[in-house]
Amino acid sequence: MSTENEGPGRPDGPADGAPEPAARPGGEGLTGAAPAAGPPVPSAPPGPPPGQPQTLAGPPPVAPGYPAPAAHRPAGPPPAGPSQAATEGAGIPAPPPAAVPPPAVGAPAAGYGGPPAATGSWAFPPQPAPPQPKRRRNGLLIGVAVATLIAGGVGGGVGYWAADAGSDDSAVGLSSGSGAPAREPESVAGIAEAALPSVVTIEAASGSESAGGTGFVYDEAGHIMTNNHVVAAAADGGEVSVTFSDGQSYEAEVLGHAEGYDVAVMRLLDADDRDLEPLPLGDSDAVAVGDATIAIGAPFGLSGTVTTGIVSAKDRPVASSDGQSGNASYMNALQTDASINPGNSGGPLLNANGEVIGVNSAIRSTTGGLGGEAGSVGLGFAIPINQASRVASDLMERGEAVYPIIGASVDSGSGGQEGARIVDATNDSSDPVTPGGPADAAGLQPGDVITRFGDRVIDSSPTLISQIWTYQPGESVEVTYLRDGREETTTIVLGQRVGE
Repeated sequence: MSTENEGPGRPDGPADGAPEPAARPGGEGLTGAAPAAGPPVPSAPPGPPPGQPQTLAGPPPVAPGYPAPAAHRPAGPPPAGPSQAATEGAGIPAPPPAAVPPPAVGAPAAGYGGPPAATGSWAFPPQPAPPQPKRRRNGLLIGVAVATLIAGGVGGGVGYWAADAGSDDSAVGLSSGSGAPAREPESVAGIAEAALPSVVTIEAASGSESAGGTGFVYDEAGHIMTNNHVVAAAADGGEVSVTFSDGQSYEAEVLGHAEGYDVAVMRLLDADDRDLEPLPLGDSDAVAVGDATIAIGAPFGLSGTVTTGIVSAKDRPVASSDGQSGNASYMNALQTDASINPGNSGGPLLNANGEVIGVNSAIRSTTGGLGGEAGSVGLGFAIPINQASRVASDLMERGEAVYPIIGASVDSGSGGQEGARIVDATNDSSDPVTPGGPADAAGLQPGDVITRFGDRVIDSSPTLISQIWTYQPGESVEVTYLRDGREETTTIVLGQRVGE
């Protein structure tokens, strides 16, 4: 993967990892005790109507060094090439493989680089009656989709399904009712009551593709923040609508989106009649493991769902993909055990003061539930709000994201190797270390293995890229690396790449 040319590259083969997070687990049926006596119980209705999820094909092969995934994700295998990502310009390693046979160990991938994009065989269920059926990218209401996740060297896939668009089970805006007694503002109920009016459910569509998720009012200008994978289907001219907790819907336009960071910013259209109240932003750097968390979103289309938990870990390296583009997104994530499911993507993760500390983005899950699908097992990942805010500022000012780079291409980190190794050669014949670039100026060479970046131990290419992207262009960072078995240290001044 190249950390300088941050253009979306395609690694050797598919990779496992998780985004929508993008996982939509199958729901489990409820059963009740049979009555002691009474009229005969009517027979069970026929099988699930069109639009219900289908069982996915068997799990994809596992990339060396990663645990077996919970499910697969779509997309055909991208062309092989060296992994190029935050290290060179825009190359981003895609999550570990999900197709047979697995990619060759250690083979570099061109472009984004890193764990290859996953490939897998899975089918979309038929849509409800009306016109042309639509394939949902990360469907909020219809379809089956899959996503993959790599977190701190742990790989896994997550499958998900969503409720039928015509289902009576879907909900828009839930409230406790006027008869409920008042709650203290600092209680979970009080925080939820204050935050829900600023959280929206998003639907995005373009042609035959559609997607959905959650977002929230980001600033007083009325901008809406969400994940890139939630609105990617409509980022280039599609239609986007947002619905508030009171059921009022508005059209919106995507101002900018960053695939590498998985952040997007939208603007509401014709919403002058609405008083938009932004959610207060917290400081994700000040978060401590064990702090309380509150997640708000629309899992499986159930708008206004509130779940609670704690910050389970900080600085968790995560590489995720929506299973469509084959390119990966990277984050040094906040990990939480608050229940996060498909549809929560792009929604706020709040602290005990009701401040946004993260943007929910991915989950790691084991298979289970309806049709063998996967759901939340208490491993959710959110983009720290400090990083998301920096990206949002760039998107609103210039419409494109700015990525810090080191100007070198690193391999996918397979083969049990520790650290991120700068490749000896790239598939596109470009220089492994960009002449005159940050890595070159710092004295790094092909074959060097980066083992520490700043104060962070580097155990893989995804970890290196996730760490690089926590900095800003122009910052100086101490780098430790191995050359011919000897440990050496140098200082690198980060360069930059604008756009994907």
